[in-house]
Amino acid sequence: MSTLRPIDASARVSHPDRLPVALLIAASLCMFTAAGSGTARAPFLIDMARDLSSSVPMVANLVAFTSVAWGLSSMLAGAGSDRWGRRPFLIFGPLALAVATAGVAGAGSFIAVAAWGTFGGACCGMFTGPVFTEVSRRVAPGQQGRALGWVMSGQSLTLLIGVPMAAWIGSTIGWRGVNLCVSALGVASAVGLFITTTAPVGGGGRAGTKMPSMRSALSGPVLRLLSMGVAERICYGLVAVYFATFLQSTYHLSVEAVALPLAVFALGNILGTVLGGQLADKFGHRLRIFAVTMVLSGVAALVLFGWHGDLFTAIGLGFLYVFFNAIARPSLMASLGDVPEHVRGTVMGLNVTCSSLGWLGAAALGGSMIGLYGFDGFGPLTAGVAVIAAGLAVVRR
Repeated sequence: MSTLRPIDASARVSHPDRLPVALLIAASLCMFTAAGSGTARAPFLIDMARDLSSSVPMVANLVAFTSVAWGLSSMLAGAGSDRWGRRPFLIFGPLALAVATAGVAGAGSFIAVAAWGTFGGACCGMFTGPVFTEVSRRVAPGQQGRALGWVMSGQSLTLLIGVPMAAWIGSTIGWRGVNLCVSALGVASAVGLFITTTAPVGGGGRAGTKMPSMRSALSGPVLRLLSMGVAERICYGLVAVYFATFLQSTYHLSVEAVALPLAVFALGNILGTVLGGQLADKFGHRLRIFAVTMVLSGVAALVLFGWHGDLFTAIGLGFLYVFFNAIARPSLMASLGDVPEHVRGTVMGLNVTCSSLGWLGAAALGGSMIGLYGFDGFGPLTAGVAVIAAGLAVVRR
């Protein structure tokens, strides 16, 4: 099986021939806001720790609280959107996130920030799965790779634009003011999705249908796709989380000097995502594209962490790694979008949950590998997980 095809023919005939540009812009802004609600804190860990009478590691660990809440909420919201429709989640989820980030801005203690941050992660889970599902519903099957690739680029732009912008704005208004800016983006996202999803679309996703069971959603092929998603996120997270630390420890870079390599890394992620969407639509064998590019990313990881050349070579290898990894993602998402309409929201929600598991796995495996073998072990570890992902893509039942 190289791809999955929808069994609901009524949803196919109602799709427009052209990509819904306004919806894609609103969805990308929504994903930018969701990712920014957590990553916007990155430049202010020291300031937050000082203001909250806490420590930098404790503030940094807020990411774990957010990730767990995000994953659990997404699983529930995906199934709920199949039962009650997508729009309630698409509109009220970003609004709730706006409330949560405003709560973070006004919090006076670490416990309060942790509580509001965890609630914010749950709010992100309310709408990230339904966003992908709604976009998948409103585009033709041959356009899903490009459409979903543009939506995913909203998350990538957070690293390239969002974090530097947060640092620049925060130098004037502080970390609390930055959170208020994210809150405003949440409101703008809700308004954008409200406007762009008003027109009805044939097929599923409407309120009043029967809640799908997990057994009906988790068929063998779907479980395989979700497992591929976990492995892919582990591969991405291993490098995304530790790339800056690798450069600092190997090439003795300062914090300021790491900014440019991280920008190149983020650019590779964006370009790969856009190109991956094009390839997923142009060529039929989506899972073969996924398998090939994951293997290529594994090779890049072996060289990146195994051969310590000059700094510019390391930056180039990091670009190649994330570029190949990002090409693979739209093919996987488009294949997930091909599941039957009545369980598509459930599956997309579970995909976000699996992504959270992948991020947690990357953090845990990376920390253990540094303790045991240092960064020399990252190459074989990342390549091994990439090969497992590729094997799941090409195995046939």
